[in-house]
Amino acid sequence: MTAIDPHTLDADSIAKSKEAKRARLFTRINKADKWFQVIGLSWMTPILKALAGDNPRAQGKEIWRLLGVPVLAIIGFLLLWGVMAPKVVTSLGAIPGPAAVWVEAKNLHADAIAKSEKKASHEERVTKRNERFIANGQPDKVKDIPYTGSPSYYTQIWTSIKTVFFGFLIGSVIAIPLGIFAGLSPYANSAINPLVQLFKPVSPLAWLPIVTMVVSAVYTTNDGMFSKSFLVSAITVTLCSLWPTLINTAMGVATIDKDLISVSKVLKMNTYSKITKLVLPSALPLIFTGLRLSLGVGWMVLIAAEMLAQNPGLGKFVWDEFQNGSSQSLAKIIVAVLTIGIIGFLLDRVMFALQSLTTFSNNR
Repeated sequence: MTAIDPHTLDADSIAKSKEAKRARLFTRINKADKWFQVIGLSWMTPILKALAGDNPRAQGKEIWRLLGVPVLAIIGFLLLWGVMAPKVVTSLGAIPGPAAVWVEAKNLHADAIAKSEKKASHEERVTKRNERFIANGQPDKVKDIPYTGSPSYYTQIWTSIKTVFFGFLIGSVIAIPLGIFAGLSPYANSAINPLVQLFKPVSPLAWLPIVTMVVSAVYTTNDGMFSKSFLVSAITVTLCSLWPTLINTAMGVATIDKDLISVSKVLKMNTYSKITKLVLPSALPLIFTGLRLSLGVGWMVLIAAEMLAQNPGLGKFVWDEFQNGSSQSLAKIIVAVLTIGIIGFLLDRVMFALQSLTTFSNNR
């Protein structure tokens, strides 16, 4: 009879427990990797795997590729910018380097805080004034006195974001149904396609005068929910950004497996059920690709539209600084350019996150 050493059993149990914990850890890391991909932090996955002990050498190569190389490229760009910028002299002086741009970015931040405090102080004074009149039995003298100071840099950023989303949503509401209609019907596709090819290449600068005249003729009130400049910018964004969504939606619907369409006929589905249960889930990846492209186009178009429509957003900020012509104007314009690029990246990440969430929900 052979005796079994209890210490051996304990060692095996501990080893199996460690393996099980490690397997659970890597499962969590792999699940987290999907979200890292969405928010642009894919380099976090190899770092976590290396810390967990999964082939540190191989993970080190991935960290270098995903994090080290991009950081090195950014540092190289900043060094090249810093060296070359002073050599380019314009009518407003030399092109500012990274240090000067950083200083102006901090100045804009400080100015935004000061303007926010000034606006809060104004609103507090108006509130106290109205409360005083109400207490004295003079409600007829109560007034909503708006703040007339210039908008801060952050307020202008928020205005641009609101404008682009308003125009993008209008464009999506128009483009997605038209795209579904064109994808399902060859006749509708033949009717819509020439209009797409005709209007898709039109520049926002060509649309802007027409939109301005139409809005001025139709939207005659001065105290409506939206200002005319806001509507001009948003509608221009709509007219230029809806085409990628329309084209991709039509393509996604047209490439649906014909067997699914046959199944819908056998089951005698009505049009609404066919679209919601078969067409949209199948075409969703291409629809979201179109939406991401449309939002990117809309964000680029917006800046030009705001410059000419004088809608108080980032485009107007750039134009005002160009017209101002001070020694700090170039640095402020570069701050705006970098801001536009960062926001454009974040908008794309938001759409990609929505796409991932929707796709995940449909696959469950």
